[in-house]
Amino acid sequence: MRIAFIVGNFPVISETFILNQVTGLIVRGHKVDIYVHENRQLNNSAKFHPDVEKYHLLRLTHHKPDIPNNYLYRFLRGLFLILANFHKSPLILLRSLNIFKYGKQAASLRLLYLAIPMLKSSPYDLIHCQFGTFALEGMNLRDIGAITGKLITSFRGYDISLFVQQKGENVYDSLFAKGDFFLTNCEYFRARAIKLGCEPQKVLVHGSGIDCHRFPYQERYHEPGRKIRIATTGRLIEKKGIEYSIIAVAKVAKIYPNIEYHIIGDGELKENLQQLIHSLNISEQVKLVGWKTQPEIIDILTQSDIFIAPSVTAKNGNQDAPVNTLKEAMIMGLPVIATTHGGIPELVEDAISGFLVPERDTDAIAEKLTYLIEHPEIWPSMGRAGHTFVKSHYDMNKLNDELVEIYRYVITNNLPTPEPVFVSTAAMR
Repeated sequence: MRIAFIVGNFPVISETFILNQVTGLIVRGHKVDIYVHENRQLNNSAKFHPDVEKYHLLRLTHHKPDIPNNYLYRFLRGLFLILANFHKSPLILLRSLNIFKYGKQAASLRLLYLAIPMLKSSPYDLIHCQFGTFALEGMNLRDIGAITGKLITSFRGYDISLFVQQKGENVYDSLFAKGDFFLTNCEYFRARAIKLGCEPQKVLVHGSGIDCHRFPYQERYHEPGRKIRIATTGRLIEKKGIEYSIIAVAKVAKIYPNIEYHIIGDGELKENLQQLIHSLNISEQVKLVGWKTQPEIIDILTQSDIFIAPSVTAKNGNQDAPVNTLKEAMIMGLPVIATTHGGIPELVEDAISGFLVPERDTDAIAEKLTYLIEHPEIWPSMGRAGHTFVKSHYDMNKLNDELVEIYRYVITNNLPTPEPVFVSTAAMR
């Protein structure tokens, strides 16, 4: 099969779920091209996932020309792009300027800029849009003939929460009508897609997989006299709720000062969180360690005892699915504390593989953290339960096999039903 991926940026350290699908398809003998829809900016470019080089993925990645913020410069550059490429596909370029049909996407010249790297592309069997926001653009690019193939959309989080709140509940009406099939990474978001108007038979839960073999499992035991090490991995943004775990750790540290909390990640709230740590006088216990490569993350988690995933619904409505960082901690045998947020309860079974607490409840996080500190004898059983569940439901090899099967169903118009094969046990709980 020939598959086009439409993404925001690539490669992005925090979006290994896209990388895992791309490499899984390549390993299975399929042809993949990646079209990047944001301006060219490779954050943390020195910290690529090793698979980016292993599979030569940058050679498969096609960037649109950067869209200047200055409208005059954007217009002049757009005119140059039209003149330079008109001989390739004049009709496609002219269609991209149809403001009556494509509105702001055409008037802003964004549709034109997005079409440029696709002008030489051969027909695809499938166009897989990662996030609904880019699927709206993929739909129009297919409509003008810049790209061809069945259109599949993966909803993953902000696109089915924050974006809908910003743009209104009808924002995906045309996509639901024209798109061929839809995937969500948890049952929570599948139900939301259906509520927004997606036909139930056109949407399935397809979880975000991880490479379970890359994350070594070990049972956790407390060694007397050694610090109890806690970890969180995630972008430093509001919906990750990290301020609440910091406050909770500060409460616990008053009773158990022999703890160490490493927060892996970076983001817009870094300075605010650093100030919070300083104001709580826990700089010795809590460290913002910044972005890390996957091997570096694995090393930190290997040395950790407990993992916290304190996700919250942001004030703007942004929400999480079962996050991959939480899966990675669980597959490595860490007992976890997470919130009853979005799709996370489909991943963590309360009091079995970890503890679930309400969003923004620092007392509840502190209570469960204290319980785990005082009862290290339950660490191994919780870790085993989490490891078993993630391996059974989120192994990327199983999920990539499932994805190929879904692709084949969509290509042949023999759409799969939501019940049997594709919906994970987690999603059905």
